[in-house]
Formats: sequence, structure tokens, C-alpha cells
Amino acid sequence: MPRTPTPRRLRRLIAERESSRGLLIAFEGPDGSGKTTQRKLLTRWLESTNHDVVSTRWASSALVKPMLKVRKRIRTLSIEEYSLLHAVDFRHRVETSILPALWAGKTVLADRYLFTALARDAARGLDLDWLLHAYSPLLWPDLVIYFSMTPEDSRRRIASTRAPHFYEAGQDVTGIDDPLASYGRFIDRVVTEYENLSVVFQFVTVDAGDAVYRQHTRVRELVEKAEKRPWPTFSEDAVEEWLTKSNTPGAWSPLTDRAARMSRPLPGTSSPRSSGSASSAPSVDGTPRVFSPIWWRAAVSIATFRSGP
Repeated sequence: MPRTPTPRRLRRLIAERESSRGLLIAFEGPDGSGKTTQRKLLTRWLESTNHDVVSTRWASSALVKPMLKVRKRIRTLSIEEYSLLHAVDFRHRVETSILPALWAGKTVLADRYLFTALARDAARGLDLDWLLHAYSPLLWPDLVIYFSMTPEDSRRRIASTRAPHFYEAGQDVTGIDDPLASYGRFIDRVVTEYENLSVVFQFVTVDAGDAVYRQHTRVRELVEKAEKRPWPTFSEDAVEEWLTKSNTPGAWSPLTDRAARMSRPLPGTSSPRSSGSASSAPSVDGTPRVFSPIWWRAAVSIATFRSGP
């Protein structure tokens, strides 16, 4: 049987990987701030300079997205359920996409990250400490680029293209029937939370009202100067948990013989931080992608908590 990697060995592996691991950059801002446009422009520029780039979008987990879509359509999510399902989605993407890419030395661009949940859910009245615990262990980005704009500008840009969806407009908490009117009130709360977060977590601010090419120039300058937030200092728990549950090369102690290697259990079955076995799926480069079973059980429980509107 394989031996579970010791905390000391895991810490050493994380420290050794620091120089070669990829950069994690988060794009944050209110709806209509142009962060997706800037993320796409940065992707093209990085790829033109021979960087391997992986992009990840908010609420895009193939496992959780269908569930979220259905629950949003029938409008039966409580504030806590809404938050926890997004936390499940986030954790699944961290463990199956973001961390494997970073470990392989790729640059990861996140079109919205943890701070989207903190801003939106705090605007719905949830406690920040509760939210941070729901998303722990935390994998902190190396750079957070915040595209700043006023609530009025956000509302104007959204109104010029479409009507906001029920939860996007905050109609679950405002009680206002008109989507745009509800959005106007809700986005004011969201921007206030974003501004507070930008101070606490040291976002780098880009004026979303500037011309697109000026924003892109500014983003490129920020990325060129970006320094890694050392994993051993900021994200050790998150990386250590992922390594413990996966069979990432180098994370496991050597086995004594070939027979032991052949009888090695599936990834995640020896994790000391969760009960049951973790689910896994192969990635493009062969690195196992594992997510915590506790999050999946939570998702299933939430999904079946209410069966109708």
C-alpha cells in the first residue's frame, strides 16, 4: 500500500514548485465592466509570446453548471444555497483545472474568482467570515485586476444590451419585479462590497471607462511586473490538500516494489481531510483531476433539498 505523503514532504514539494509553477491572474469587476474582453485580449498576447494559457470562467464547472442552471431557472435557491452551489463549482474548478494547470507551469486567467462570490453574497447579506470558510482552503491569486466602474455605468451598459437575469438582478433579495430597477439597487450594494474588498485584498485597479486599448496596455504592464504570492505563505493549505488527494507526480513517497505500485488505490482515497473517496477525471495532459467528495455531497444535498418552485 502507498504511504500518504507527510506534511513535511508536502511542504517541501510546494516550496520546490514555486519557481516553476504558473501565475494565477483574476479579473474582477461589476457586470459590464469589460473584464472578459480584457481577459481575451491578454490571452492572445500571452499566447503570442509563447505562454501556455488556461482560462476559467465563473460558474462554468461541467459538473455543477447544469445543476445551477436548472435551480436558477425555477428560482428556488435560497441565499445560502445560491452561495454554496457556487462554492462547489469553484472548488471543482480549482481542483480539476486551476491547480493542475498552475502545477504544470501554465498561466491561468480567471474570468471572475473568489471575490465575485464575496461581493455578490455579502451584498445579499451573508457574513464575510462565513463566506471565507465556505470557500476554504483558499487558493489566492497572484494578481487581482479590478475593473472599476460606478453602479450607474454598470446599469447603463447592461440596459443597452439585455435585461439582467433574476439572480443577476438581485431580485431574490430586492423583491422588485422590474429586472433593471432591481439591478440598479443590487449593483449599488455589489460595487460597495467590491470597493471594500479592493482595499482589504489589495486589488490593482483599472478604470473600466478608459478606451479598450488603454486598458489592455495597462493590463499588459501589470502582468509583466506581477510577482507570485508564495504558495507556502498564502496558499499552502489549498495546494497541500490537492496534492494529498491526487497522484500528482512527486507527491507520493516511493513504493517498495512493483506489486505495491500496481495495487495503488484510486487518487484521493487516503485524504485525511475528507471522508469517502474523491471523484477524479483525466485531464488533457494526463494529470489526475480530483475534487473533494464533501463538496459533491453538499451539491447533491442542496439540489435535492427543494424539488419544486
